[in-house]
Amino acid sequence: MKLDVIVPVYNEEGNVLAIYDELTKTLKNVKYNILFVDDGSKDSSYKKLQKIYNDDKKHVKVIRFSRNFGKDAAIYAGLINSKSEYACIIDSDLQQNPKYILTMLEFLENNDEYDEVAMVNKYEKESLFQKVSKKCFYKIMGRASGQSSVAGASDFRMFRHNVVKAIISMKETNRFSKGLFSWVGFNTHYIEYNVEKRHSGESKFKFKRQLSYASNGLLNFSTKPLRAATVIGAIISIISFVYLVEIIIQTLCLGKDIPGYASMMCVILILGGIQLLVLGIIGEYIARAFLEVKKRPIYIEKESLGFDNEIL
Repeated sequence: MKLDVIVPVYNEEGNVLAIYDELTKTLKNVKYNILFVDDGSKDSSYKKLQKIYNDDKKHVKVIRFSRNFGKDAAIYAGLINSKSEYACIIDSDLQQNPKYILTMLEFLENNDEYDEVAMVNKYEKESLFQKVSKKCFYKIMGRASGQSSVAGASDFRMFRHNVVKAIISMKETNRFSKGLFSWVGFNTHYIEYNVEKRHSGESKFKFKRQLSYASNGLLNFSTKPLRAATVIGAIISIISFVYLVEIIIQTLCLGKDIPGYASMMCVILILGGIQLLVLGIIGEYIARAFLEVKKRPIYIEKESLGFDNEIL
């Protein structure tokens, strides 16, 4: 098989048929499989996926999770079940036009020195705040992790099978796919694209989830927040020691009375806040280590369609 197209699905009952139709039209001259991964949808997404599978068993496979494990788990499930020469990840809401799949495939077919193609969001339809915040995240992420990070690089990308094997070899529970795609190395070609309007429904990736995703990525791929906490603690300790010496000299040697109730309360509150912040950062890392040592599965499969008889 030439290509596996991995489509994570979560409550996309209004989009799954549309993305299937677009993919079949686009890939009519390619030997392909479509791997739908239902990430614990609560609507009728899975029923529609069952119908799509029954109508096209030659090209469609479906994995259903027992609950919602997150998009990164869905991507992992798709990649671990990909056996083709190339694997491509695309969202189910049609904001990522399937026509770019042919662009990525053609590039990899004609450029053996590259192992991966990533589509880069140009952010043309987003607000100034969204543009600035996302570009800042990619810069911070790149410096913190020590990995090259291109602003706007999305999960919409295509891999050769050697890249797929490298990605699925990492079994960590707290997965940050964009970071893993960069960490494994390999030569990556970047192509800009415009995000289109959703075919149906509303995005589940609201600002709160974006913020959580960004913080998880930073903590999963860097220990620099811990080092920053150490540096801040060292600086405050030095300042406190100098201030202590100054108070002792003024009180014992110069005989000055040091009232300073307000300043003392400010210092206590600032130091208390910083201490709680540092403890919070340490707690986040301990929580991640706690989850990793349990060795729980990245996802739990409830049922699947199309994997009994491999279509070659």
